[in-house]
Amino acid sequence: MMKMIVLAAGFATRLHPLTIDRPKPLLPVGPRGGSDGKPLIEHVLDAALPIPEINQVYVVTNAKFMDQFCAWLRDYEDDCRCGITVVNDGVFNESDRLGAVGDLQFVIDNQRIDDDVVVIAGDNLFTEPLTGFGDFCRQRNDPVVGVYDVGDPDKVRKYSVVHTDAQGRITFFEEKPAQPDSTLAAIALYYFPRRVLPRIGQYLSEGRNPDHSGRFIQWIYSIVPCYTWQVPGLWFDIGSPETLETARRLFAHDP
Repeated sequence: MMKMIVLAAGFATRLHPLTIDRPKPLLPVGPRGGSDGKPLIEHVLDAALPIPEINQVYVVTNAKFMDQFCAWLRDYEDDCRCGITVVNDGVFNESDRLGAVGDLQFVIDNQRIDDDVVVIAGDNLFTEPLTGFGDFCRQRNDPVVGVYDVGDPDKVRKYSVVHTDAQGRITFFEEKPAQPDSTLAAIALYYFPRRVLPRIGQYLSEGRNPDHSGRFIQWIYSIVPCYTWQVPGLWFDIGSPETLETARRLFAHDP
């Protein structure tokens, strides 16, 4: 079985004022009956939970937004096929944030996770289910990173550039490259088999960057074989008002 960790502890300052008093994953994207819209995090779960091996979800948030996530969960959990736990990383201010890798390690320690893990950012929006990701991860049983062709090398500067061999194994990885030579970008969708989890603690204990999850992949791919899986359909990183509005238009008639 697999556990899934949803990274939702950021403060989303680029989306202010929308996210001053509301976490980004709870912003509405598309309609939902009886409410002001379907929260972004429910789209994330809709895409990921068709992976049948996932039997528990952990949503890591910060202390500022903990109550809002708990209120959301009370309304949502009856419709979910597996258990969901909201985990508070104890941070009240952006200046004190643990970072994506720090939050990942926090959940692993706090919840005593000792299983294979799927990790996904709570601001990733997919138009197709990620069932194939689960199939691929089972076949490889090595770390796997989701990739998406963004179509423009300049856009890759915000993400990570990836090179692979014929089998899809990562041969080069650079987080936020200054001069990307490809349009294939790594996104915050990962699979880590149980045996790799101690590497996360090693990475942090050696003083490496805890903020960007791509930095961890940049470090580990030369130590452990890492593979890529290309995301089907469309993918959105909801990081700006423009991408949020584009997603809302696309999902305006989502059932």
